[in-house]
Amino acid sequence: MTTPYEWLIGLRYIRAGRRSGRNSYISFMSLVSIAGVGLGVAALIVVLSVMNGFQRDVGARMISILSHIEVFDARGILTDWQATARDAERNPAVKGAAPFVELPGMLLQEDSMKPALLRGILPEQEAKVADFMQGKNAAALDMLQPGAKQIVLGSELAKALHVKAGDHVVLAMPSQQSTVNNLMPQTYRFTVAGTFEVGHFEFDSGMALIHMQDAEAILHLTAPMGLRLRIADANQAPQIAHELKNSLNGNYLVRDWTQRNSTWFAAVQSQKHMMFIILTLIVAVAAFNVVAMLVMSVTDKRADIAILRTLGARPASIMKIFMVQGLLSGLMGVAAGATLGILIAWNLPQIASGIEHLLGIQLLDKNIYFITSVPSQLLWSDVSGVVGVAVVLSFLSTLYPSWWATRANPAEALRYE
Repeated sequence: MTTPYEWLIGLRYIRAGRRSGRNSYISFMSLVSIAGVGLGVAALIVVLSVMNGFQRDVGARMISILSHIEVFDARGILTDWQATARDAERNPAVKGAAPFVELPGMLLQEDSMKPALLRGILPEQEAKVADFMQGKNAAALDMLQPGAKQIVLGSELAKALHVKAGDHVVLAMPSQQSTVNNLMPQTYRFTVAGTFEVGHFEFDSGMALIHMQDAEAILHLTAPMGLRLRIADANQAPQIAHELKNSLNGNYLVRDWTQRNSTWFAAVQSQKHMMFIILTLIVAVAAFNVVAMLVMSVTDKRADIAILRTLGARPASIMKIFMVQGLLSGLMGVAAGATLGILIAWNLPQIASGIEHLLGIQLLDKNIYFITSVPSQLLWSDVSGVVGVAVVLSFLSTLYPSWWATRANPAEALRYE
């Protein structure tokens, strides 16, 4: 008895019986409005979850091989990397340090030729900073011996060169004696010690590892180029890098992984924002169905409106009745869509796998997307944002039809009743 009559009447209009063909059509339009809002909300939640999962999985695989933080000496090489490592490890967030040398080159094997980034490492130190050095990856890297001219290739790079453990590849690099008119490459012969796999196509197809002593010999260096640091939480890399820059004794350049891959992460965030805007239009289109349904309902209920007005109902009350009807329809759609979207997002990898098995297709090509399975990460912040936008659109869609209902003339509406 304490419920305002506007809410009771608005709820009754949603559950209105099908006394006529017109009422049946209005009920059908109401169901279409609810379904449209629900599908829009579900689609938006699922797409945002896929974007989150893609960023999480690809980012994790990138971080597994990239440095959380890199330290370089402004003079060019780290003449005493052990001392620099000790200074860095005084920061409690730093859990490991390893020296490295990087050099670009071209790997050749008979008729095959592929560009690659070679990283010179100390295998015993690399395990402290690289997550991917586990299982067979660790076994292959442990085979790198100083001065033995051995190389460990990314799995996709090895396939492209058609080589396996025990085969030979040739590294070609520009000679220091090369000129603009006379490019003289230098070649170095390496024995393939094994392969590694990160799960990120960019690295599996374009990176190779050699012993740091061999890399220094190729570049005629007497010390490593820089130091790779591992920290407890990779998400705190920018903060820890700033602290190290101020605490290290010497003129050092400090770079974290977000700076090295800032373009990729910015692109993913930009795509996520654009997808949110584009898919919100689906909810907006569904909201137009709410407008159409309410306009038809107002037209059908003109006699009811006139009777309520003659009984003393104010225009604001008439407006509230139809706002309640439209908003409840929208909320039903939002609730149904949010539930459906959450269930799909939680089970999306299994659903995608079933579709691939049923249709015999591959939804993600690892040559393009770096990963082979559809990822999903549901964030409640995304769900609340989607639900909030959908509720606001549903509310806005009720304003004009509800206002139009207050313009009805009671005498004119009751003339033919």
